[in-house]
Amino acid sequence: MEPMCSATNEEKHRAKRDDSFSHIEGRRFVSSKPWPAVNFAEAHRQLTAPGAPFEMETANVAGRSVRVYKAAQRDLRAIFEASRRWGERNFIIYQDERLSFEEHYRAVCALAWQLTDRFNVEKGDRVAIAMRNFPEWAIAFWATTVIGAIAVPLNAWGTGDDLNFGLSDSGARVAIIDRERLERLTPHRSAASSPALIAVRTPRETLGPAVAWEDLVGIPSGYRSLVDRALPDRTIQPDDDATILYTSGTTGRPKGALGTHRNIMCNLVNITFTGARAAVRRGEALPAPAPSDVQKAILLPVPFFHVTGCHSIMIPALANGSKIVLMHKWNAEKALELIERERIAAVSSVPSMTWQLIESPDFVTRDLSSLEGLSYGGAAAAPELARKIAELFPGRFAGQGYGATETSSVSASISAEDYLARPDSVGPAVPGCELRVIDDDRKVLPAGAIGELEIYGANVVKGYWNNPEATAKAFRDGWYRTGDIVRMDEDGFVYLLDRAKDMLIRGGENIYCVEIEDALLSHPGIIDAAVIGIPDRILGELVGAVVQLKPGATLGEDEIIAHLRPRLAPFKLPVRVDIRSTDLPRTASGKVVKRQLREELAQRQ
Repeated sequence: MEPMCSATNEEKHRAKRDDSFSHIEGRRFVSSKPWPAVNFAEAHRQLTAPGAPFEMETANVAGRSVRVYKAAQRDLRAIFEASRRWGERNFIIYQDERLSFEEHYRAVCALAWQLTDRFNVEKGDRVAIAMRNFPEWAIAFWATTVIGAIAVPLNAWGTGDDLNFGLSDSGARVAIIDRERLERLTPHRSAASSPALIAVRTPRETLGPAVAWEDLVGIPSGYRSLVDRALPDRTIQPDDDATILYTSGTTGRPKGALGTHRNIMCNLVNITFTGARAAVRRGEALPAPAPSDVQKAILLPVPFFHVTGCHSIMIPALANGSKIVLMHKWNAEKALELIERERIAAVSSVPSMTWQLIESPDFVTRDLSSLEGLSYGGAAAAPELARKIAELFPGRFAGQGYGATETSSVSASISAEDYLARPDSVGPAVPGCELRVIDDDRKVLPAGAIGELEIYGANVVKGYWNNPEATAKAFRDGWYRTGDIVRMDEDGFVYLLDRAKDMLIRGGENIYCVEIEDALLSHPGIIDAAVIGIPDRILGELVGAVVQLKPGATLGEDEIIAHLRPRLAPFKLPVRVDIRSTDLPRTASGKVVKRQLREELAQRQ
């Protein structure tokens, strides 16, 4: 989809721009040129034209014509093979452990041969990974995908029954699992889900039927001395299966999104587009690539098993020679300490984590000068968050991405001046995607209309593993039906309103939870909020809200309602506000578990 540009619409958003719009994302940069210097359609044309960095061409994928990036890599194996050039540079930092690119390369090769020779893993076989963010997670992922097998990251937050389901549903031949996951899984193992087990960081007395990681690969301090050995010989095509990532749905069993190497390679380019677009929009030359001896450090507090952690952080880091700093558990104060110590340039998280970071009492005491910006995704973000980051970091911007497991991560993105002008938007489509808004009959709606978002592109997965019924419901002719209720303006910017299944209907009136949540988060004493439906015999549903207060804040329900009154129509005001000081329950991808909140409120009535 080529974004459309309206002069009137451009002028409207130009008038809303902040005084700090002379800055470039990720750099301290001042320009005297008015913004925008280039309209949206022209920026996309320049960046995707023949010879341009994001030049597009057409490929045939399963009989469908798909626009792809001409310069994109073919497959994950090519990315891995090229990573060795980074040598002794740090790749992954976990607590006091430091894993270099060379050590990672040798460990992956060692495990790849073990999977091939000892466990007879063939191309297309599934290898499950179930552990917290340890360095071994990345080694397991790359050892699986470079031999043409399918990596199956399982939710490390799940119960033993959840893990057992993932192993059974995927038909995994091997599962690489840490001690905690092994303990959860053991009581639930069955004949239907009994892959060979490789145990990571597990005492020998608790191994049970599992093989110890160190017996196959060695201990981290010994990776450098592993035999320098080429990978097993496997031929991989762009449209071969690469991953099964289970959706983090809040109800029912998760569905396994079956992704290909092409899907992931498309996302690898998609995530680099937003910064380039911002520069062109500003009228500046594209930023030159960083010198090869300058390494970017990224703090990753979200799980590897989520599409953001895997596809948009871990894989690009290996491709670009970046350093990933992991956290054993999220804590804002620890995160600030790591930003200072490791000279972190970027933090990729969910909006609630970003709020906790900038609201921490340690925020003003830490040296954060290395930060180029803060990015987030996985859940809706209040417009106030982008403005707050611009205020706290003069010359640097927030960035937000929108996507799904089914779209291999990013499908739309926004940053810099565009984000400050439209802080309630998740941005327009990246070049590798097309977006459209449909009604209940899947009729395409015009700009400005409210409907459900569909996505098409080289990043859209094949469908759901072992689930043809769910595939038929969510995918049609290459289009993925997101379940998100949105509107899209004349320039192609998408505004998330709600999830279709979570939208409230009060007496026949549609109420979009995001609008109320944004109004709640505009209060300086509220750090997190979720709006849910309260059953009502007469009106069907009433508005209920659950809020988390910032540390030290004291608010009552009447004060919160008073804050909302001038911002919302009367029928949208909550009839009940549950006030908390603890975190709201969230899935691994950062979405609030509203089902749990409904149950908790019902029990308190």
